[in-house]
Amino acid sequence: MTEVTLKGNPIRISGTLPSKGSKAPDFLLVDGDLNERSLKDYKGKRKLISIVPSLDTSVCSLSTKKFNEKIKADPQLVALVVSADLPFAQKRMCSAENVANVIPLSMMRNKDFAKSYGVLIESGPLAGICARAVVVLDENDQIVYTQLVPEIAQEPDYDKALEALLKK
Repeated sequence: MTEVTLKGNPIRISGTLPSKGSKAPDFLLVDGDLNERSLKDYKGKRKLISIVPSLDTSVCSLSTKKFNEKIKADPQLVALVVSADLPFAQKRMCSAENVANVIPLSMMRNKDFAKSYGVLIESGPLAGICARAVVVLDENDQIVYTQLVPEIAQEPDYDKALEALLKK
């Protein structure tokens, strides 16, 4: 069990993030066309997984826009934004904000992703959705960087996450 805070109040989350150097847990998430996506869909690419509670909040929206700005159209890189939002809401936000360089994925069909990545919020007003975290994987799905943001209302460390993603 791990704790983070939401505006200073302790929030309990399930487990812990997978450790650096370990194989990333596979997942089944839903894309904007309601198709299931897994790690296999991004095989051979370096991956940044930005895990957020909801794109309908200011910090989640801001972090998605910032990663979108930083990720260029490099065929060897992919940035995934995982939230509990429905794909329709994710698509609407990305369209309204001209976000085209990240791929939003929803955990609408189950919470397995949040459990296996150790970010499922178990207490407080946001119970049942994800804490804020960033996980970077190499082209072989080995974890090369993780950050569990200690305060849900704060932004992640963009520089460190992008440095890990771009490292060859």
